[in-house]
Amino acid sequence: MKFLVVDDSLVMRRIVGSAAAVLGAECVEAPDGAQALLRLQMEERVDLVCLDWNMPVMGGLDFLKALRADARWKTVPVLMITTEGSRDSILAALKAGATGYLTKPFNQQDLQAKMMDCLGLGF
Repeated sequence: MKFLVVDDSLVMRRIVGSAAAVLGAECVEAPDGAQALLRLQMEERVDLVCLDWNMPVMGGLDFLKALRADARWKTVPVLMITTEGSRDSILAALKAGATGYLTKPFNQQDLQAKMMDCLGLGF
């Protein structure tokens, strides 16, 4: 499995990457949505995108909309991992095409369970 981890925080990318590694996934990273779109062009496949909301250059919601507009990536599951926990934010992300939603802070077990759920594998 290959995950794309998109977050402007290097620490958060490492935390998400560690959780993914336990599940046997390889991770590629991007610090914002614009870099993530470029990264996708270099990847043959991505099985899951783990996506922050608030980032410079291109935020998570804009990236998600661009991802869903591209036929190549339209069906890739997306797990939003963010501090944005309001009902409106969650609904906006789901409406834009997010598969799952996890608010920060979280524990590793919850993160891994959400990853597996987004992949349709349960945990």
